[in-house]
Parts: sequence; structure tokens; C-alpha cells
Amino acid sequence: MPHTHSTSEEEKLSLEHEAARLFMRWYEKQTSHEIRHLWHNKPTKPDVSCLLDGNKLDIEVAHLYGSEVEAMRILGRSLTEETRRELSVQAQEHNTHQRLLNALNRILAQKSGKTYRTQRAWLLIRNAHPEWNADIIRGLRSEINVPTEHPFEQIWMLGDFSGESGIVRLD
Repeated sequence: MPHTHSTSEEEKLSLEHEAARLFMRWYEKQTSHEIRHLWHNKPTKPDVSCLLDGNKLDIEVAHLYGSEVEAMRILGRSLTEETRRELSVQAQEHNTHQRLLNALNRILAQKSGKTYRTQRAWLLIRNAHPEWNADIIRGLRSEINVPTEHPFEQIWMLGDFSGESGIVRLD
């Protein structure tokens, strides 16, 4: 019997695939390096893989949300207990920029402690908050805490959910 994904797993895969596709389009435009073909991986590897200049590259995808309501609206479903807890802590900060900055730094810290079975991994964080975009993220670079030790060759951020404002390298 073939394995079928749950609806929430399918949604997660779809969001990751879309984020990677938007990133790849911007990366190619910005660098002139060819980045093609996209496929999903098992949990011991980053979420998606592609070919960058013909060489395999794995990309771990994370999403940055401003609130529980926002995450539920974008995802179209209820959230895991862990995500609810993180967003609840996040919601206690009333300054939107500080709240998002704290959430971004938390994602970076969390992802930096992981290990992946791959030769080459990049981290892509997709911003899902409508008040942030690539220009604002560039302006906050000095406040973004990228851990010195992490498993990623490069760390990127997709400036907005639909990928219109571009990408920003964080490391």
C-alpha cells in the first residue's frame, strides 16, 4: 500500500516547495548561477534539494510568522502545540519589529543546533509577516543574531511571503 501524506504534511511540503521555488528564482536572477530541479527529502536531510550549477544543494526551509492568528490564516489550519507555545511567547512583545526579530533569532538558534545528513546545506527562512520585506530585513541585519556555529553553508531570507521583495543573505 503506497504511503500517503496527511493533509497538514501535504500543506507543509507545499509551503516548503513554494518557498524554495521563489528563493531559487531570486537567487538565479541575483547571482546568474543556474539553480534547477526541486525535490523533497526525508527528515534526516534538509527539506528540499536542487541542483546549483549542476551540483546537489539541500535547503532547510523555515517560516517566520508574526502571530498565532497569522500562522493559522496562512496555513489554513490549527498549529502544533510547540508552534503555539513559541507564538504565545512571541505575542507578549508588543513592538512588531522586535517581536519578529526575536522570532527570527529564535529560528536561527533552533536551526543552528540541528544536524543533517548532507554534504551541503543552506537555510532559507521565508518571512510571512506583511509588515516586513527584504529592505526592512536588510536594515535589521545588525540586530539579527546568526550563531557562529551552525550546519549551513549559507543562510538566506525570503523577504516576504509571495517573494516580491527579494532575498537577503544573513550569514
